[in-house]
Amino acid sequence: MTFLPIFIYETLRMSGPRRQARELALQCLFQLDQTGNADLELIRVNFQAPKKAMSFATTLVNGVQEHLGELDELIMAHSENWKIPRMAVVDRNLLRLAFYEFNHCSEIPEAVTLNEIIEIAKRFSTDEGPAFINGILDSYCKKGE
Repeated sequence: MTFLPIFIYETLRMSGPRRQARELALQCLFQLDQTGNADLELIRVNFQAPKKAMSFATTLVNGVQEHLGELDELIMAHSENWKIPRMAVVDRNLLRLAFYEFNHCSEIPEAVTLNEIIEIAKRFSTDEGPAFINGILDSYCKKGE
């Protein structure tokens, strides 16, 4: 089983349920991206995340999987000279989560999604990742799609 190598489960327990769900979803999407298989419940138990984070995490993972082609097209449309396979695994999956929320979770303001994704990127991505992700998401938000 493949997990993000820099995951620190203590901070997962200290954050709110939506943040925990997004981080669990990122773990699962990362594993799916790398191995083609993932077990969200096993990830939750392994990192001692509360069960209340599971509902939203499941919605996110299933939604990203169901709309993967659409989400990747949106990412490509807002990223200049970047193809999805060239992006860091963490970055592309955070972008997929953000675009899923933008387009399929209308109850969540875009500004909240944007902030949450950038904060998660600061923990899990490279030093350049948050700026890269912010640039793509900002391009989308400015166009008002």
